[in-house]
Amino acid sequence: MNNKPVFDYPLFAMGFRAFFSLAGLSALALIALWNSMSKGALHIDNYFAGSLWHAHEMLLGYTAAVIAGFLLTAVRNWTGLQTVNPDQLASLSFLWIYGRVLPFYSGLLPDGLIAVADMLFLPAVAYFVARPLLKTGDIKNLVFIAMLLLLTLGNGLIHAQILSLSATSAGLGLTLVVAVVVAMILVIAGRVFPFFTERGLSGVICIRNPALDVAAVAAGMAVFALLMFGVSGAVLAVAAIVALVVNALRVSAWYNARIWYVPLLWVLYIGYGWLILGFGLVALSAFAWVQPALAMHAFTVGGIGVLTLGMMARVALGHTGRALKASNVVAIAFLLLNVATLFRVMFPALLPTWYGGFVMASSYCWLAAFSLFAFYYAPILTSPRVDGQPG
Repeated sequence: MNNKPVFDYPLFAMGFRAFFSLAGLSALALIALWNSMSKGALHIDNYFAGSLWHAHEMLLGYTAAVIAGFLLTAVRNWTGLQTVNPDQLASLSFLWIYGRVLPFYSGLLPDGLIAVADMLFLPAVAYFVARPLLKTGDIKNLVFIAMLLLLTLGNGLIHAQILSLSATSAGLGLTLVVAVVVAMILVIAGRVFPFFTERGLSGVICIRNPALDVAAVAAGMAVFALLMFGVSGAVLAVAAIVALVVNALRVSAWYNARIWYVPLLWVLYIGYGWLILGFGLVALSAFAWVQPALAMHAFTVGGIGVLTLGMMARVALGHTGRALKASNVVAIAFLLLNVATLFRVMFPALLPTWYGGFVMASSYCWLAAFSLFAFYYAPILTSPRVDGQPG
């Protein structure tokens, strides 16, 4: 009996290969489409309405792909057990693709079918991630299963409004999704930032404070809980300032000035800095001093965007047997994505009358950054490991 996988290609050897490839391509396609749609140059019937499509796809399309690639790879390392075989990984990839494509068939396909196709992806990832964790008794990492299911809940709230099952749940669902992704980043940061810093800088020892780790995540989630319940004013501002201070103290314990010589490190610290700035902007938005959307884009374009690009760049190098050193091309991509965040968050806060121009400049910088990522990492993600090892 031939047990050779149908999809026996390097692209489907490990989760990060397929899903980082899909994430990089979707980062380009989704923003290019959104630019054309928002300017009125392209009109396409869609299951999602306007900006809701943009928000959903960047969070539950692009970001979900990065999360899937990371967890399917990391859990294999944590447990020593395979999460998916090549055929299962290919099936998950096609399921993700269906979720991106089917909304454009609204009117031709039942809305319920479109919703189900999109909703199935995250529970499927949770299933494949949970199996090795449960088999090895790795209880502490089951928190990521809970996060995947909460992301599914947020996605369900979005679909519920579209399917007329609720009147206003989409906004709540989007905020929940951002909250869970930020929580996941904060949890993972506590594990990898000190390790990456010590490994990348010889002689450096980072201070680890488990109590501060818990406080940083809890404070951040308290802010998002207030946002979901519609609380504003002094209560929200105080909570946001607390989250800012606690997270700044946390990351300062790991910081070393030498990170600025290592792009694979400084991109992560700057990404975390955008999250911290996001809490500061939430505090300002609590008194209507800045638009709440600016705070949200600090979390998404800055925190999520910059950190996911940095993590994909590092994980792809390490798991393909390459030296953990970013090329000049990749360093430029990191810089461009941070410039994109400046145009999307900081400049509109300072010069709101130029908002439209800044948003367009931000999108061009985003596209340039991910074009460089896709160009440089395509051969890395689609070819065998350079050291001859499996994976």
